[in-house]
Formats: sequence, structure tokens, C-alpha cells
Amino acid sequence: MSLDEYNAFCRSLPATTYVVQWRGSHVWKIGGKVFAVGSLNQEGQPAFTFKTSLLNFDFLSEQSGYRPAPYFASRGMKWIQQYHSTAETNTAETDEALRYYLSESYRIVSLGLSQRTQRALGLNQTSSA
Repeated sequence: MSLDEYNAFCRSLPATTYVVQWRGSHVWKIGGKVFAVGSLNQEGQPAFTFKTSLLNFDFLSEQSGYRPAPYFASRGMKWIQQYHSTAETNTAETDEALRYYLSESYRIVSLGLSQRTQRALGLNQTSSA
């Protein structure tokens, strides 16, 4: 996935905001809280960082192309970075997986927002019949 594709996907999620910070990283937030960070690694390849569940963190930490996210994970947070060292590893399957994990990060972070903020953003509201 390119940075442009990443930004388009994150933009498609409801109530997101975008900022470039941390040395040119593409940072996406929900309710003021970060849920995804896209940047270029030292080789100029895209790298994407996102929050995960404990189960996904443990699983992805052992998978090729994923690692505990620099900075975040070293502080005990359950964040993973997807990176690819070659173009051959960037496939439709890895893009689909990344979209899933970005959506999950968005969901996890949005559920951590106050009920008031969730209501103001129209998030996680269930309609009662």
C-alpha cells in the first residue's frame, strides 16, 4: 500500500482528522487520539503503525513484515508496525490485512474515547428499538 492509498483509506473512516507531524509522518486521529501513523522508512518504503488488541499484538509480533512499533511498543503500548523491505511483499493480500488492522485500530481507539466524545462524533452508538 502506498502512502496515498493509506491516506485515502484513513480519510474514508468517519470523523477522522489528519496531521503531518513527527518528522513528516502522516498521522490519523479519531477524537484527537492517534489510531494510525504512516511514514517512509530509511529505505524509502512505506511503513504503517497502528494500535492492536493484545492477541493481535502477540500474533503480529511473530509475523514477517511486522514488528512491535518503534517508540510505542517500547513504552508498553500494543502498537505494531507493518513494513516491507521489497516490493514483492506488497500484495493485495497484505493491503487487505492492513486495511483490516487500520480499521481495528480505529475501532479500539474510538471505544476508548469518552461517551460524550463518542456521541459528539456519532460513533459507536447503538439505536434502541
